[in-house]
Amino acid sequence: RAVAMSVSHSSRLNKLVREQYMRLPQDGKVQITYVWIDGSGEGVRCKSRTLDKEPKSIEDVPEWNFDGSSTAQAEGSNSDMFLVPVCMFRDPFCLDPNKLVLCEVLKYNRKPAETNLRHTCKKVMDLVKDSHPWFGMEQEYTLLGINGHPYGWPDNGFPGPQGPYYCGVGADKVYGRDIVESHYKACLYAGVKICGTNAEVMPSQWEFQVGPCEGIEMGDHLWMARFILHRVCEDFGVVATLDPKPMTGNWNGAGCHTNYSTEEMRREGGLKHIEAAIEKLSKRHDYHICVYDPRGGRDNSRRLTGHHETSNIFEFSAGVANRGASIRIPRQVGQDGYGYFEDRRPAANCDPYAVTEAIMRTTVLNETGVETKDYAEH
Repeated sequence: RAVAMSVSHSSRLNKLVREQYMRLPQDGKVQITYVWIDGSGEGVRCKSRTLDKEPKSIEDVPEWNFDGSSTAQAEGSNSDMFLVPVCMFRDPFCLDPNKLVLCEVLKYNRKPAETNLRHTCKKVMDLVKDSHPWFGMEQEYTLLGINGHPYGWPDNGFPGPQGPYYCGVGADKVYGRDIVESHYKACLYAGVKICGTNAEVMPSQWEFQVGPCEGIEMGDHLWMARFILHRVCEDFGVVATLDPKPMTGNWNGAGCHTNYSTEEMRREGGLKHIEAAIEKLSKRHDYHICVYDPRGGRDNSRRLTGHHETSNIFEFSAGVANRGASIRIPRQVGQDGYGYFEDRRPAANCDPYAVTEAIMRTTVLNETGVETKDYAEH
């Protein structure tokens, strides 16, 4: 007898009944879903409201508020937090003309909430805009049943060893492709700059890539892609975890490899600028490890062991086509003499605002040591 998969109760509701309601006209009104990062620095929250007409730009979306005491962002006695719209996307769940709106969170005094890392990232990106930094981030994640066990794995035991699953095809090698393809289409519809996807080395582990994005856009688009992933998984009744090492033992962890270049790196002879940037990064390894996961490196210490295609968390290394190095220069870039490089250290649950800001502080603003400089508002 087939074992019932561990999916949520709500995923078993009749979706055809839902479709009947989704087709009803809205009479010119528009549903706006506000999305924000909660007090964990990893979770996303959302709530919706009605506007009288379709917003044409982010300026047309009003500020809103929410109860920060219920998201680990405020005390109950002073719990109102502000939602400040920063980036707007089409809504792939409720369809046009409805919108998904990513928001920054401000406290009662209009200062950024502790997990609002976009605020300083935006300041830094404005400072370095003349270098035209491009990013592409590779988001790995693992599908779990609602019992916390990897989706599709045997209830009592493990699948066969790693090898046939990476970019695999076939029911015995791939678990959850429906979710992956639905997420991809939803991101394209929304206007998220998703550029690819593949099955990863551990069974039921996947990756999608977002980019190239310039400056602050990288964090905006990756966070919205994450929200859409969690929302798609909700429909299918499973969970997507960004834990950097969801299964202990001889299984690959999950990272968020970050590809990066400036305009001068992308031009003829750019390799010398790439090498100069890597040299700066080599002198600031501890600082980067500290900001590359939400727990100051503790999450990444479970993943960056020097095994399973990772570098050692305590050592900085770089190499051409080396997936066991902190920084990888793609072979093609080595041959062409220009292009980009890949920082393989960020954990799957990193905040992309923190990662991209740190890279700019070190490679363009030439900061050193573990302290960061506070730049005046421009």
